[in-house]
Amino acid sequence: MVRVEIPQHLRRLAGVNGEIRLEVDDVVSVKTVLDALEAQYPMLKGTIRDYGTLERRAFLRFFVCEEDWSHEPVDKALPNSIANGKEPLLIIGAIAGG
Repeated sequence: MVRVEIPQHLRRLAGVNGEIRLEVDDVVSVKTVLDALEAQYPMLKGTIRDYGTLERRAFLRFFVCEEDWSHEPVDKALPNSIANGKEPLLIIGAIAGG
């Protein structure tokens, strides 16, 4: 069981409170986790990654075991601590300012 934490506005859209638990049947990667997330919560399609290209939205970041994985290949296997649910995959809204 993979644990995922998403920003508050996406939790509200999906109608969930707190973290999400997902079953991923394939190699656990950012791609397979997002595929499972969008399958379970179709209203999130297009919010985390683009509809057509499936690329990460510019103002979202992926954190894995306290490391920014936003620019890692999306099919790269996540560490065992994420795959076995010990640590969550964090999807965090980036902060921009001026």
